[in-house]
Amino acid sequence: MAGKALPVYVRKAGEGEWRIRVWVQPGAKRDELAGLHQDHLKVRLGAPAVDNKANQALIAFVAGLLGLKRSQVSLEAGHSSRQKTLCLHTVAEPVWPTLADQADGQPPTEGVEYGSSGTRDHRKVRNSGR
Repeated sequence: MAGKALPVYVRKAGEGEWRIRVWVQPGAKRDELAGLHQDHLKVRLGAPAVDNKANQALIAFVAGLLGLKRSQVSLEAGHSSRQKTLCLHTVAEPVWPTLADQADGQPPTEGVEYGSSGTRDHRKVRNSGR
C-alpha cells in the first residue's frame, strides 16, 4: 500500500510488525468497532474485564477483522487498562480500509442483526402471536 497513509491508530514497527492503538470498552452488548477515541481505534467487546477475558476477546476480534491468525496478534501494552497496544506479526501489510471505514462512523456490515440507530424500524422483531 505504498503512497497511502496509515490510519492514525497504526504504526509500522519493523519488518512484518505493526502496532495498533486501541481503546477498549468491555461489557458491551456485542463486539464491534465504535469509531475513534483519542487517536485510538475504539472497540466494544461483550466480554467482561475479568480474568483476561476482554484481552483474549480483543485479540480474537482484531485477528478475525484483519484476516489474521490469533497467534499473529499479541497484546503489547495495557493489560489492565482500556488503552491498549496490539502488535501484529504479518509479512504483508493488513488491509486497513475495513477498519478505517468502520472507525469513521460507518456501522459494521457483516453479522449485524440490528440497525445502527437501534430503533424498532431497524430491528428484527418477533411476532408475539397476538
